Amino acid sequence: MCGFVGFTAVDFDEGVNRAIVKDMADRIIHRGPDDEGFFVNDDVAMGFRRLSIIDLEGSHQPMQNADGSVTVTFNGEIYNFQELRAELEGMGYQFKTNGDTETIVHGYEAWGTGMFERLRGMFAIAIWDAKEKQLVLARDIFGIKPLYYQHEGRRLIWGSEIKSFLAHPRFKKELNREALPQYLCFEYMNDSQTMFKDVHKMTPGHFMVFKDGKATIECFYKITYKIDRSKGLEEWADIIKDTFDESVRAHEIADVEIGSFLSGGIDSSLAAYCMGQHHDEGVKTFSVGYDITGSEEQRDKAENAGFKIKLDELKDAREFAEWAGLSNKDVQVTAKEFLDIVPTEQYHMDEPLGAPSAIPLYFVSQLASKEVKVVQSGEGADELFGGYWIYHDQYEFSKYFKVPRVLRAAGGAVAQKLPPFHGRHFAMRGSGGPEKSYQRACMNYMWDEVPNVLKGYNGPCKPWEWCKPHFDEAAVQTGGGDVITQTQYVDMVSYMPYDICLKADRMSMAHSLELRVPFLDKKVLDVALQLPTDCRVTDEHSKYALRRAAAHLGFPQKVADMPKQPFITPLTVWLQTDLYYERIKEAFTSPAAHEFFNVDYLMKMLNDHRSADFSTQEGRSKLKMMRIWNVYCFLCWYEVFFGETSKQYAPKTQVA
Repeated sequence: MCGFVGFTAVDFDEGVNRAIVKDMADRIIHRGPDDEGFFVNDDVAMGFRRLSIIDLEGSHQPMQNADGSVTVTFNGEIYNFQELRAELEGMGYQFKTNGDTETIVHGYEAWGTGMFERLRGMFAIAIWDAKEKQLVLARDIFGIKPLYYQHEGRRLIWGSEIKSFLAHPRFKKELNREALPQYLCFEYMNDSQTMFKDVHKMTPGHFMVFKDGKATIECFYKITYKIDRSKGLEEWADIIKDTFDESVRAHEIADVEIGSFLSGGIDSSLAAYCMGQHHDEGVKTFSVGYDITGSEEQRDKAENAGFKIKLDELKDAREFAEWAGLSNKDVQVTAKEFLDIVPTEQYHMDEPLGAPSAIPLYFVSQLASKEVKVVQSGEGADELFGGYWIYHDQYEFSKYFKVPRVLRAAGGAVAQKLPPFHGRHFAMRGSGGPEKSYQRACMNYMWDEVPNVLKGYNGPCKPWEWCKPHFDEAAVQTGGGDVITQTQYVDMVSYMPYDICLKADRMSMAHSLELRVPFLDKKVLDVALQLPTDCRVTDEHSKYALRRAAAHLGFPQKVADMPKQPFITPLTVWLQTDLYYERIKEAFTSPAAHEFFNVDYLMKMLNDHRSADFSTQEGRSKLKMMRIWNVYCFLCWYEVFFGETSKQYAPKTQVA
């Protein structure tokens, strides 16, 4: 696991470019504190920071072939590199190292861009092809590893994290203000754009060829459903069990110790359990919870007054670790620690992300990094196997979609004009197709709220238009599949890479910790894409076949059948405390807040939430935790990258 940076050498001489690329690489030293390397010539400047996991003494990057015509920087792990190496050796290629990077070097020599579809793993890759005078960038099929770029004329700047771009004197740092409505509606950008204008994410499963100032992007892998109804639920459960176990084993390849995150839920429990079965000496697991000392009143109110929230998962994690014979260490995060870390979290995130679950991930990564260099985790299981509540939601909408669209549209239009009532959001979201019902209304701003919160925004806000290209593609790639299957596809190409994988990579790499995700594996995906819908989601079940796989392993029923819960935080309760209220009020009344938002609306949300009574329906309707947190995270991110704080990140290299 590492990080890389680079740019085309069109602005300065070689000496200046060496200083710039060194400054860029230093900005992401957390991604690779073990080693650094650079390649600079008249065409490109490439920098690298290494976290040594495989072939610790060798495999330095940038890495070249024998004649120096191919130069590679690579972030990630290739789990089938030994098989590919054997194939390449059979073709006559000679290897000097024992790592996976050299497989990419010779793989590109042998197969060109056709190499990418052969790779099993997580990766972002930059290749300078001196013979063709072209740069090639590629990203893995799930978007596990990050890759950004900014293109202007003959200049291309690229890297693992946007913050490295700040070191380039010609980088144009500008807020992508037009993307704010999308952020408010989704908490992330659901396409290639970012909140930095003209900075883009490489789309998962795609590669770019940059030559003579022209960028050509092509797809090398497309997620395609191929439902197999010839097998029953229990047979699929056995297939999932065996395939996932093999994936975990493949993801264990390393020359350092590997641990596992453990939340107590089914996904991380499966990963940790399988690892434990492969290692007689045991596996270290790591969990996170909350220190709610001093918040007993709010906790009791939340737990006993009809507002259901589970404040801590540590008990479940500890019980499972004991059952599975795994060692377990945990950390408890206080309310103050949670709040104080937000600016640091948003700095590492690069893109504003209002997901509260990122913060416990930050602290459990910090804990694990003191013991191991690599952990496995359970990300991806919900998207592949049908775990999110949105799939049950879409199941209900699929019934409503049988009502003529013109009637649903009329009902939605009327509902939008009325004051809040039970069912209002359902009527609004059900007034169109699945792209309209897709919005996670309990988490984000509905389209009719955006003009209220966003200053000077006249709209109209139509978040379904941002989703429709994904759903149009889903209809094709699922063979006209049902709404649940289409929604899972959309999650896999947007929510998963641009939210779930983003925070997993950033929060772990903030502590120089490699996070591996065995659910996000080609072989596991191939099984998931064959599952009939009723093996994924039914009226009563989510991740049905996956839960049966856990049962086949002998998992306690409590774990195998545990309902899907988000990475729980006590934030709903903490927002009612003086500490949180005063800190967020300061942000909500700041000059930046006045620039972008209707401050009166922000403060009304904050005040309503603080005074909300969990014991009544009316009181619970005032709880706006996610909406408040999304705006607060944006304001913290904005201060880091565009406010006074940003001055410390200016380029160090002086140029004319």
